[in-house]
Amino acid sequence: MTSTPLPQERVPSYSWYALAVLTAVYVLNFLDRTLIYILFTPIKKEMAFTDLQLALLGTTSFVIFYTLLGIPFGRLADRTSRKVIIGCGLAVWSLFSGLTGFCDSFWTIFLCRVMVGVGEATLGPAALSLLSDYFPSRMRGTVQATYSSAIALGGGLAFFLGGWIGQSYGWRWAFYLLGFPGLALAVLVFLLREPARGMLDAPAAKQRTDWSLIFESRPLRYLFLGYALLGLASNNLGIWGPSFFVREHGLSLLTVGMAAGIISVVIGIPAMILGGYFSDRISRRLPGGRMTFTAGAALLSVPLWIALLYLDNLALVVAVNVALYALAIMWVGPATADVTEIAGPNLRGLAIGVFFSIVNVSAYGVGSALIGKLSDFTESMRYALLVCPAACALGALLLWLGSRARTAAR
Repeated sequence: MTSTPLPQERVPSYSWYALAVLTAVYVLNFLDRTLIYILFTPIKKEMAFTDLQLALLGTTSFVIFYTLLGIPFGRLADRTSRKVIIGCGLAVWSLFSGLTGFCDSFWTIFLCRVMVGVGEATLGPAALSLLSDYFPSRMRGTVQATYSSAIALGGGLAFFLGGWIGQSYGWRWAFYLLGFPGLALAVLVFLLREPARGMLDAPAAKQRTDWSLIFESRPLRYLFLGYALLGLASNNLGIWGPSFFVREHGLSLLTVGMAAGIISVVIGIPAMILGGYFSDRISRRLPGGRMTFTAGAALLSVPLWIALLYLDNLALVVAVNVALYALAIMWVGPATADVTEIAGPNLRGLAIGVFFSIVNVSAYGVGSALIGKLSDFTESMRYALLVCPAACALGALLLWLGSRARTAAR
């Protein structure tokens, strides 16, 4: 005999609709963010850029304002309409992603990428704050992992469609056709209904209003640092992975784009959702369970990174890449669920803004440029990417310490 859930436990159908809309927005967010990576090769050929310049265009330009504005946009999300913030940001980044196709110099592409970062900085804090008010605590890891599965779908579409369009019609048309359509989705965002803040949270969580609590929390400090390192490794698998396969294994841009797109969708989406689901189950038994789960994934990634970089058999390399990608992508849902729960409803936007700022500075601002510079210096993408397994190992340690700190705090 099945038990009927209490009325307060039922999730309204509108919450699932809102999840679908916000996930679609995040798909475009990650598509526009990562599209340039699959187009590095034709852009480099036409513009005669160095790898360091590609890194500056692909990541540093984007992360400058994405990072600087993430925290103030997070604070704004705690105080004003979250759907308006998201809708305006979506319109800005879609417009400038499309305009990238018209650029004819390093600095014009750089400016467009800066404005993509400005627009995209609005999404994370506001969307994850909204989702925390649409769904109860017991399923936030699963819900936020479902939302975060857009990373896999958006990245997959960027690689698949970007590779195909770039190979067939040129890199400029990839930006035209994949950037501008986001303007239409902004209308649906503006029409969303906003739930009341904190209705599904415990009374103690609602009392947290002092922003300094975010930095005084030991579990959050370990979480920020641990995921900054894990994010460095996982994001640079997508940033430099296509160039690695083209240069070290002689594959074509179209082949790499299609393979990356299929792996992103077929492997990434279920890995992301299942990661959130299992982390929720572990967290019901252990307060720091989500970080314990992701620490294990980070540790398993270390030997897979070494194998990816040094195996010569292409079939084995692809198999290792599939397993590594699954581990590299499943941490986002558990991470954001922990951040929103520890911070509470009054500080969620700010805490998520701080979280994404730290992770993206590490992954895009530091990691990508460092790998690009090492590649130029050593003339080997293989040696440069050794930064990633080292980051996974240290990140696993910090997340394990964070799980212990959260368990002790309960």
